[in-house]
Amino acid sequence: MTSGTAGRAPRGTARPAASGPTDAGPATSGPAPRPQRASREARAGFAGRERELKALHEDVERAGLNTIAGRKAPRARVLLVAGRPGAGRTTLATEFARQVGARYPDGVVRVRLTEAGGEPVPTERTAREILDTFEVATPPGAGEDELCQMVREAMAGRRVLLLLDDAPDAGQVDPLVPDNPDCLVVAVAQGPLTGIPDVRPCTLGGMDAKAAIDLLTTFTGAVRITVDPQAAESLAEACGGQPAALVLAGGWLAARPTASVADLARQLRALPHDSERPVTDRPLARAFRLVYESLPGSAARTLRLLALAPAGLVDPHSASALAGCSVPEARTTLDDFTALGLLRTAGDQYEVPGCLVPLLRALLAEHDRPAEVQLARARMLERTVRLLTSCRAITEPEESLARKRLSGLPSALRFPDEAAAARWLRTRQPALLAAARLAVADGDLDTLARRYVAALVRAFAAHRGTEAAAPELYGLHQLVLDIAERRELYRERAAALLNIGDLDARTGRTRDALARYRAALDAGRAANDLYATGRAMESVGGAYQDLGDWQRAADWYGRALAQRLSRGERADEARLYGRLGTVHTHAGRYAEALRDWRAAAAGHRRLRDLPGHARALGEIARVQEYAGGLHESLRTCREAVEWARLAEDTRLEAALQLRLADTLERLGDPAAARLHRASAGRLLGSGGPEVTERSEGTSGVNRGPGL
Repeated sequence: MTSGTAGRAPRGTARPAASGPTDAGPATSGPAPRPQRASREARAGFAGRERELKALHEDVERAGLNTIAGRKAPRARVLLVAGRPGAGRTTLATEFARQVGARYPDGVVRVRLTEAGGEPVPTERTAREILDTFEVATPPGAGEDELCQMVREAMAGRRVLLLLDDAPDAGQVDPLVPDNPDCLVVAVAQGPLTGIPDVRPCTLGGMDAKAAIDLLTTFTGAVRITVDPQAAESLAEACGGQPAALVLAGGWLAARPTASVADLARQLRALPHDSERPVTDRPLARAFRLVYESLPGSAARTLRLLALAPAGLVDPHSASALAGCSVPEARTTLDDFTALGLLRTAGDQYEVPGCLVPLLRALLAEHDRPAEVQLARARMLERTVRLLTSCRAITEPEESLARKRLSGLPSALRFPDEAAAARWLRTRQPALLAAARLAVADGDLDTLARRYVAALVRAFAAHRGTEAAAPELYGLHQLVLDIAERRELYRERAAALLNIGDLDARTGRTRDALARYRAALDAGRAANDLYATGRAMESVGGAYQDLGDWQRAADWYGRALAQRLSRGERADEARLYGRLGTVHTHAGRYAEALRDWRAAAAGHRRLRDLPGHARALGEIARVQEYAGGLHESLRTCREAVEWARLAEDTRLEAALQLRLADTLERLGDPAAARLHRASAGRLLGSGGPEVTERSEGTSGVNRGPGL
């Protein structure tokens, strides 16, 4: 899935070579004969389909059904480019989007609705990709309806062209159509989108002879076409007028300047027909077979292995790992494949055309043993784990152990700086996430898949932070959960459930989080993991606290505290006493609250945690005030101020000074209260209402600890 511009540079924008891992090893030649670079550049152009392009422009200008009926259009107009894979659907839609893009100042967004293997992309993933293009934060774990509503809201005040590539059916398109007639949707599909009103279809068949010859000319030059125009027409007919087949034929000719067009046409016609394929798919299959059989053995094997590329995206590193060759050799081979029409460039990556993926998979199954395929997949994952480790290590301080280990890696696996690593992680994100999903779904590489997911989680957290990367981390934790449940790894299951529960709790899905925490508790008990069980009990208590069920919250905090007491974990004991005190305070049980907060204060004092001790005393003063003991509250608060001063915690001391002022006012001493407020203002460098707001919540107790 890729996205275009929407107020920022597209993800696929090319960057300087120094922004990623460097190449290493001797450069070797790729397939022979080598295609000419001129043809490589020419292939990126647009040729033919002028009639269809004109029809799309006319459809934009033509009035819709609502306009004819005198009503305002409630939604964006949907244009459909329909045809078989290889008919040039995406190329036509992309060229049309380029030509009309100026009318949509908020950008052109392209997303792919089908995986490289043909499986539909979940709508929630597509919605996240669109929202990410507009830099709209999405809640982790949100469902399809919520995310699609966010897409519609994001586009409500914008003029955007949304290109939905390779749509499997109307069900994938309809939820993403903006409720804004100023936007335009261009959908690419094999057939009609039944159920979406007022769709304007543009159906693609084979190109006419002139357009087909024009496309061939961009590869061969005019001379070889002019000297034998009948052979050119025969070649176009043998290719069925399909742009993908013509591109492959053109790439083959460009690589062989001495070959004639007639030679190629004869070779194509001499190839046997595959009677099991639909008639419309045979020209592309023949052209692909001709190009494939012309490749040297090593290049042919590399091409077959590209069927394993996650999300259909490959770069020199992944190709090098798949084929077992050097990075420069892989880069040269990928460039040669691009010139032959076997790949498309996607920024600094390469994309396997969707119409060729089934052909590559068939060849892979025919020529390569399953063990060899699995080994290639494992090599690719292992290489990516090392790159992710390097990507995370570059964020560590120079003197850290991670940076020292990084210096021992080959230069091809190192990044020049942190910014380059962040760019690599951002541009590779679709392929990295797709690789994680494929590795987990495979089922035979679970140990390596767990390492891969762990490395990806750490890289995201290092470069983007856990909050910003929460949507991606949610999905990755679910993948770990899938492996843990399949392999009955109870410790890993508990950890994954706790992490997912924390993300659910942060986004307000407290009951979902509660269910995760309870399941994590069961898994922790099955693994006899005392840390996980204690963490789960504490989190269950926190969930009940968020729900306002003070009795159950106190019960679960008490269970967690009992376990910590039995193990002598004093820091956790002090924290849990504070949580119990908070819950009892909310429930109005002030005697129990005072008991627990005093225990928390004693625990922090034994640990020599001066700020923690001062905060606990501040909470004792708060509870004493709630219970009506203003004089006791005043004495305790003064003691808390002294401890905060000893801790040299300026903000905490200021907050306690403000609480002291509030207590003095209630006791009828406004003059002393003003003095303490002035003191708090001096500590914070300002006064007024802002200082008062900072005094709230001096306990500093967080509800949900991280795993």
